[in-house]
Amino acid sequence: MIKVESLTKVFRRPRTFPGPMGALRTLVTRRYDERIAVDDVSFEIPEGEVVGYLGPNGAGKSTTVKMLTGILTPTSGRVEVAGRVPWRDRKANAKSVGVVFGQRSQLWWDLPLIESLRLVGDLYDVPADRFTASLRRMRDLLGLDDFLDTPVRQLSLGQRMRGDLAAAMLYDPPILYLDEPTVGLDVLAKQAVREFISDTNKAGRTTVVLTTHDLADVEALCKRIILIDKGRVLYDGGIDALVTAYAPPRRLAIHLTDGQTRTFDIADGASVAELIGRIAAEQAIRDLSIQEPDLESVIKQLYAESSR
Repeated sequence: MIKVESLTKVFRRPRTFPGPMGALRTLVTRRYDERIAVDDVSFEIPEGEVVGYLGPNGAGKSTTVKMLTGILTPTSGRVEVAGRVPWRDRKANAKSVGVVFGQRSQLWWDLPLIESLRLVGDLYDVPADRFTASLRRMRDLLGLDDFLDTPVRQLSLGQRMRGDLAAAMLYDPPILYLDEPTVGLDVLAKQAVREFISDTNKAGRTTVVLTTHDLADVEALCKRIILIDKGRVLYDGGIDALVTAYAPPRRLAIHLTDGQTRTFDIADGASVAELIGRIAAEQAIRDLSIQEPDLESVIKQLYAESSR
């Protein structure tokens, strides 16, 4: 469904000079500073897969998504989305993808939500019967009925996000790009968004590319992740394989009755019971806990190794 080969995006900006004549010098010299936002990225995503596209701020995630949607043209490399080159065939590509940016809305601020959805239906030439059926499904999945007639500017963040998801899927695109879809949402709103994404993927084999800093979203929705840092892919594969390959050791914390806490990294194959017994023979134990490696700690370690 999505093919990316050696994708690169370089941003150029005029170099500015200080001083009274700085503006004139900037205009005359035409020197530029370059920043590589995406650097030789390649991957393929088959139909129906939900992929987490992850990285720290400035890693190149949003730039990649903008090239996949046709908003940006790459400096070099190839992209095909559902058989089309996004920036060459923008109109057809727009009809085959749904996009939700958590930080900005595609809804009309002063209109009731239902009118925004009707406008989206008109823009994408959705037939009346199909619009009615899609709207009914969105109302059921996202619980829109309580605020369909409310102006968008009066919606809570969670309600607006559900409205944006409805607008993105109203015309049944086979591909859905989600950029921070749960940012700022409370626990219940996050759960509603995750359930909608999961149901949409399963019902229509919708291909989903998810960029987020909330790893709970990733663990709930994705089996595969692509990690990117400084524009380059660090890892592309399953979550379980990543944890197995890069997980830090388990950590045992033994809390003693005198208030001290002793911590131990547990190597593979080590006997935890033997260690606890040895400590218990010397000092009274009040409590103990074992910290298992999680996805967040694994990714932090991978990024740290990449920086080094």
